[in-house]
Amino acid sequence: MHTNHKFFSKLLLSTALLISVNSLSAQNAAGDTNVYLIAILIVIGALILVSAILTLSQNFISIEAAKFGVEIEEKDNGFSLSNLWKEANPLYTNGTPVTELKKGHDILLKGKPSSELIKKNVKRFAVNPKSFRGLSPIPKVLVEVGDEVKAGDPIYYDKKNPVVKFVAPVSGEVIEINRGEKRAITDIVILADSEVKHAQLDPPSINEASRDDIVSFLLSSGGWTLFNQRPYDILPAHDAVPTNIFISTFNTSPLSPDSSVIIEGQGDLFQKGLDTLNRLTSGQVFLGLCANFDDAPHEVFTGADNVVKKWFKGKHPSGNVGIQIHHTAPIAAGQTVWTLSVQEVITLGELMHKGIFNARRIVVIGGANVINPVHVETYIGANVGELVKDNIQGDNNRIIDGDVLSGKQTKDSNYLGFRSDQISVIEEGDYYEIFGWLVPIKARPTISGTFPNFLYPNLEFDGDTNTHGERRAFVMSGEYEKVLPMDLYPQHLMKAIMTGDFEQMEGLGIYELSEEDVALCEFVCTSKMPLQNILRDGLDMMREQG
Repeated sequence: MHTNHKFFSKLLLSTALLISVNSLSAQNAAGDTNVYLIAILIVIGALILVSAILTLSQNFISIEAAKFGVEIEEKDNGFSLSNLWKEANPLYTNGTPVTELKKGHDILLKGKPSSELIKKNVKRFAVNPKSFRGLSPIPKVLVEVGDEVKAGDPIYYDKKNPVVKFVAPVSGEVIEINRGEKRAITDIVILADSEVKHAQLDPPSINEASRDDIVSFLLSSGGWTLFNQRPYDILPAHDAVPTNIFISTFNTSPLSPDSSVIIEGQGDLFQKGLDTLNRLTSGQVFLGLCANFDDAPHEVFTGADNVVKKWFKGKHPSGNVGIQIHHTAPIAAGQTVWTLSVQEVITLGELMHKGIFNARRIVVIGGANVINPVHVETYIGANVGELVKDNIQGDNNRIIDGDVLSGKQTKDSNYLGFRSDQISVIEEGDYYEIFGWLVPIKARPTISGTFPNFLYPNLEFDGDTNTHGERRAFVMSGEYEKVLPMDLYPQHLMKAIMTGDFEQMEGLGIYELSEEDVALCEFVCTSKMPLQNILRDGLDMMREQG
C-alpha cells in the first residue's frame, strides 16, 4: 500500500493554517501579537522539520534499496513543501512516477523543422568507417570500384574483429573508395539505383532461436552495427552481453527531429526490434518517454510491450539517453549497457522480421538559414550537398552534421555519419563585438542574467557560431552543475582528465558520460573550454587502460 505523500502534505499544511487562524483570533482578543507570531513560527518550524525528516528517511531507504537492486518507485514523490506547488504530471502518465529534472536549458533557435516529410533525390551514399570508434584505420574492404552491390551486402570488416560485417545502405555501383592520411579509408561511395534492391537474408525466429543463433545472424547481416555500447560509445564486442538496453523516444536538443514523424507507420517493426533486444540482454530494455507536453507521445511508444517504460520531464538534456540511464539504472564499474535510437530499433525489427537491412532514415534539415526546414526521408550515409541543395540561403553558413551543441562541422561534399539524423545550418560567427562581453548589444541564447531572456520564454534566436570570447583560465564557477541533471561534479572530472588522474576520473563518474551529455556545459562555459573533446580524450584513455 503506497502512502499518498502529497495528500499528507496538504493535510499538515491545512492543519497548520487552521491553528494559525485560531491563534490569530485568540491573540487578537488578548491583544498580544508577539505570542501570535511565536505560535506561527513554531507551527511552520514543526512542519518544515517533519517534512525534512520524512524526505531524508525516504532518501536513505532508496539508497539502501539500491544496494540490493530494489527499485523504489515513489522516491521522487516524497513529502516536502515544494511538492505542494509542484506541477501536476500529465494525465496520460496514468499515475506512473515521472522523473522531473530541474536542471537543464532549452535553446530555442529559428528554423525549427515542420512535421512535413519529403523525399529528396539523393544519388550518392557512403559507408564511413570513421563513424565507428576503435576500428582499424584500414579495414578489410570487400568491394572494388565498379562492383554492383545490394543494400545489406557486406562492404568491409574490421581486421581486429572480422566477425562483425559492415553492409551497404543502398544498392548501386561502388564509384569511389577514398583514402585519407596514412591511406586510412574515409569513404566507400555508392551511386544508388533509382529503386533500392535489398539482399534477402534468412533471419532466425526471435522467440524460438537461441541467443547465439540471433547474435550470429546479426553479426553477419550488419545488424550488430546498430548497437552502441556505453561506456566509451563503441561497437560491442561480438561476445558481449549488456546489463541493460536503453532507448530514448524523444530528443530535446535544438532543431531535433520529431519522433512522431519517425515512428508513424512503423509500429510493428519497432515492436519486433524491442522483442529482439529482450533476447540479447541479461537485464531489462528501458524505454524513455516524454512527459513535457499536454499531448501524449505516439501510441506506438506508450503501447510498447516487453519494455520497462520510464517517464521524464524537463528541459534539455532530458531527452539524452545518458541522462535517462543515470536516473534509471546507472552504469556500475564493470558493467556495459547498449543504446539505440528509435530508427535503429526499426531497422533491427525489419531485419529480424523481413530479412532485409533497410537503412531508411528520416533526417531533419533545420536552422535560421534553411529556406524550408523539414523532415527528409533518405538512407544512411546520404550526401550532404544533395540533401540541402536549393534549400539554404546566404553564403556564410556553417553546415553541421548533428545538432548545434554536439554535432560536427561538415560540408557539401561530405556524407552523413552512420547514426546521423539531423543537419543544422546556422550563420558563421566570424565577427567581433566591441565590448560584447560588457554591453548586451542584442539578445542571444544564453543562461546569463545580463540578457532578460526570462521575459520572453518562447523567443527564438537566429544563433551563430560566435563564442564571444577566447579560451580563458579554467576556474570553478558552478555553471556546469546548473545545467547537467546528474549527480556528478563535471568540472572536477574535466580537471582530472586533463591531469591524467585515472582514479579520480573513475570515481567522478566518467563512465556515465558521453559528449552529448556535457555539450550544454560547454555552451554555458565561461572559460570557453572544449569539454566534449576533453571528455573524449578521457574516455579513450580509460578504454586503452582496459
